[in-house]
Amino acid sequence: MQHLERMIDQEVKLRFPAGAVQRAAVLPTGDDPDDLLVRVFIAAADPDDPQRALDAWAQAHAAGMKRLRRELSLRLRETSRLEFTVDGAADLQAAPQIMMPDDPALTSEPLSPREIVETTVALVRASYVFPDRAEQAAAAVEARLAAGDYDDLDEAVLAERLTGHLSEVCADKHLRVRTMPPRPARAGPAGPGRARRHPGIPGTSDLPGHPLNYGILRVERLDGNVGYLDVRAVPPPEEAGPAIAAAMELVKGTYALIIDLRHNHGGSPHGVAFWCSYLFPGADTHLGDIFRADTGETTQFWTLAYVPGTRYLDRPVYLLTSHETFSGGEDLCYTLQAQGRAQVIGETTGGGAHPTRMIPISETLAVAVPFARSVNPITGTNWQGTGVVPDTAVPAAEAYDVAYCQALRHVLSITVPPPVADEARAALAELPDSTGPDSTGPDSTGPDSTGPDSTGPG
Repeated sequence: MQHLERMIDQEVKLRFPAGAVQRAAVLPTGDDPDDLLVRVFIAAADPDDPQRALDAWAQAHAAGMKRLRRELSLRLRETSRLEFTVDGAADLQAAPQIMMPDDPALTSEPLSPREIVETTVALVRASYVFPDRAEQAAAAVEARLAAGDYDDLDEAVLAERLTGHLSEVCADKHLRVRTMPPRPARAGPAGPGRARRHPGIPGTSDLPGHPLNYGILRVERLDGNVGYLDVRAVPPPEEAGPAIAAAMELVKGTYALIIDLRHNHGGSPHGVAFWCSYLFPGADTHLGDIFRADTGETTQFWTLAYVPGTRYLDRPVYLLTSHETFSGGEDLCYTLQAQGRAQVIGETTGGGAHPTRMIPISETLAVAVPFARSVNPITGTNWQGTGVVPDTAVPAAEAYDVAYCQALRHVLSITVPPPVADEARAALAELPDSTGPDSTGPDSTGPDSTGPDSTGPG
């Protein structure tokens, strides 16, 4: 609640002219923790008549009040009440108030291109991870707005144009405006059989169950007793923990592990820490930090003292990458590479290191705003803009064969049962030249690849 209050306090002040708002508070309205009140305090221009001061303030800022109510209804649906009052009153209950209850009709009102641009600019100014760049980008967009560049554009074209203009200044692949389908009507808490989203998996819809298996597309034991995981997303552990634990349990007896991240587009930093925790012995490995520009807070991520199932220790790990590997998938690569715990094989990744939140502008438009930056404790930086540079650079289509070849050579370098050694030698003999173009192992086609012991995602 304190974190939410700090964020809303900052953003409310940015929605109004400097000095118009003193502070904002977030309070529960009663016994229901999901029913919130946002109270905005203004300075009383006339302390002797606070009611008249509040009425005059409301008349001057009516458009801003309406826009704030609409944004709260879109972004924080728990906010059933928005209240404006005068700061410094000895008796808050007796202080004059203007109450704006939740009005779902506001969220469905069409916005003009000017309103869309102004809202986008305000959100970027309030939340973007680099305030200086946010101001430069906002000023550039406002200049184009004044010149009429956005007049009469439909939402799809406007979203594309705004994304391009923001990118010209910020060069941040996470920062973008996008169209989205209308949001579903509000519903009660999820129960048995109720549709739920799958946090951290881009593109999932409100479907029951877990149709993408929490990003784990495939689990397999390859010949030579090498484990293979095809991981397409990194959901948070509170959702994906059992699936991740099950996958790691299935590969716990292998002598080397290949984690295919070539089609991983990201997810949760907590999910990254959960995956990493299986590859370290305890809770004493500092994986990374996330610094939030909007609050000044730094969150540290460490390996966990406990994970369900068996950790995967003292055996090599190979990570496959492509130019599609992005965000949380890159985090997993960068962290394990910096720690010396895994070898990265494939292509340089996409280069998106900023945690991002999707903020609704209207029922059908949203802006993705990077609000924080990752900091690795070993390198002191991150992979923003540069991507994760592989230890072994090969085209993505060849990464599997190169990694499998290295894994098999490791198996043959240690003492293993004779049948496993025979498997490894036979598999190694069948692999093409590790730098050649004709890969035969599981590649970007995923489950269409063959393998005698594939467990699949089912």
